Amino acid sequence: MNTLAHAGPGPWVLLFPLIWAAVIVTVVTVLRRTVWRGRRGPGGHRPAYDEQSPIALLGHRFAAGEIDEDEYWRRLTVLEEQFGRVARPKGGAG
Repeated sequence: MNTLAHAGPGPWVLLFPLIWAAVIVTVVTVLRRTVWRGRRGPGGHRPAYDEQSPIALLGHRFAAGEIDEDEYWRRLTVLEEQFGRVARPKGGAG
């Protein structure tokens, strides 16, 4: 005669969700340390623009004195609209 009554799955039911949580945390940690890190620039931050992007080239032309400030801001506004960024106000930081 079996005198043990089964009252449910017991404490072992928590083991499987904890194992899955550990697996997910491990996968995310490995991805952050390997694959996703390669997309960032020096210092661990993503570069604002690629060195060969039109916006970077415009900045180089402005720094070299090839174009004046008004021309720089006019062209920068057009380029930022084209790439889907919100245009910054003239003289504003950001």
